[in-house]
Amino acid sequence: MNNYLEDAKVQKDRWMILLAVGLFTFMSTLDGSIVNIALPTMIKEMHIPANQAEWIVSIYLMVVCSLLLLFGKIGDSYGKIKVFRIGTFIFVFGSFLCGLNLGLPFLLGARSLQALGASMTMSTNNGIITEIFPLSDRGKALGFIGSFVSLGSIAGPGIGGILLAHLGWSYIFWINVPIGLLTILLGKFVLPKDFSMDRMKIDYQGFLLFTLFIFSFFAGIFIGQEIGFGKPVILGLFALALVSIAAFIRLERKLPNPLLSLRLFKNMDFSVSLFTAFLIFVVMFFFNVIAPFYLQNARGLAPNTAGYILMVFPILQVFVAPIAGGVSDKIGPELLTLLGLLLMSAGQLGFVITQEGTPLWIFMIFIALMGIGNGMFQAPNNTIVMSTVEKQDLGIAGGLNALARNFGMVSGISLATTALFHRMSQVYGKHTTTYIDHRPDVFMSGMHYTFGIALVLCAAALLLTGWRMWKIQRLRKQSFLK
Repeated sequence: MNNYLEDAKVQKDRWMILLAVGLFTFMSTLDGSIVNIALPTMIKEMHIPANQAEWIVSIYLMVVCSLLLLFGKIGDSYGKIKVFRIGTFIFVFGSFLCGLNLGLPFLLGARSLQALGASMTMSTNNGIITEIFPLSDRGKALGFIGSFVSLGSIAGPGIGGILLAHLGWSYIFWINVPIGLLTILLGKFVLPKDFSMDRMKIDYQGFLLFTLFIFSFFAGIFIGQEIGFGKPVILGLFALALVSIAAFIRLERKLPNPLLSLRLFKNMDFSVSLFTAFLIFVVMFFFNVIAPFYLQNARGLAPNTAGYILMVFPILQVFVAPIAGGVSDKIGPELLTLLGLLLMSAGQLGFVITQEGTPLWIFMIFIALMGIGNGMFQAPNNTIVMSTVEKQDLGIAGGLNALARNFGMVSGISLATTALFHRMSQVYGKHTTTYIDHRPDVFMSGMHYTFGIALVLCAAALLLTGWRMWKIQRLRKQSFLK
């Protein structure tokens, strides 16, 4: 059997394979965002300061970002399904350890282990689905994966708020264990064996340089928020990040089999789709950071009530994305990505003009615009990314797609909090990194400023996508005239 498309059993089970891969994609992405709403509770119960608690969220995303390219390459070399299977076990075990309240250092170690497993599943999921599904169903299948990804990345505060209303914070991690074990069991019966493995040498030197860049860059941002960005240690971290990424790019250009195939970026469709995906995940995490503060602090809502309101986004997303994927298979992905970005930009504009007394149903309309728009954008955009590379590059393309997503998440957290606290400090008259009781005006000013930046990023993604669509139509017209 030369490929999965010729295997009758694989084709019969392909939608169950999608379910197994999708559920783990959802859980691994969810754990990048679900902790946000639990941080106030964790701070009280673990007796830790707020700036240290932020590392519970950040360490997960940083470890995932640093490992995605490595496991994308290992998946190409030794089998995507093998890497995916091992990752599921590590993630479930890490989730169990995270729920044990044994102090912050233990939790950070458990989160790193959890992130190791998550990176193994994230870097291979799109490649597995692209290989297994025929072209006629690929957009729909990647649309479902896009639904699971976006549902996980944005549903965290909503699901976390509901769990916290009834259970302790440990259960935001322990919920992964039974679901994960059931998914592993399902995968045991439906996931096929690997057949495409190139056995290429892995670029571990490039991996170390890229990891050094990720940790020095984001450590500089998160620590700089607390002590100021002009301190020598922060400037040193940024200098280290700059040197390490420059050395990484130089190394990757020289190697015959690099960790990151820079030649992939010569493909305009691939590069633009990847960059717009990054921008949109930055925008989504602006929303993820700011919206819980607005609902719980500025509006005084309970965590579970805020959670229900925030669930508007993922619920609409999960309905729209598969439909968008199916439509994309019939009419092509370009128009849908453009329309999705238009709706998301309208949602950002709505957040910019939201006030403390804005009716909640209007705020929920703005959330709905984000959910529908993101659902229309993600599935077709995923199809473009994964359908514009050669078969032997599916693993690294999937790894890059996941990297754009997770780099966008951690960038969104860091940029949103930096912009929010910068503006709040300006209005308040002194440095602040938290919500100030009895001064909602300070937060609202920071919120408008931050969502204004998100609107600019959305508009940039919209212009890039529009330019690409215009260029493709122009090329088609020229080809037709010939």
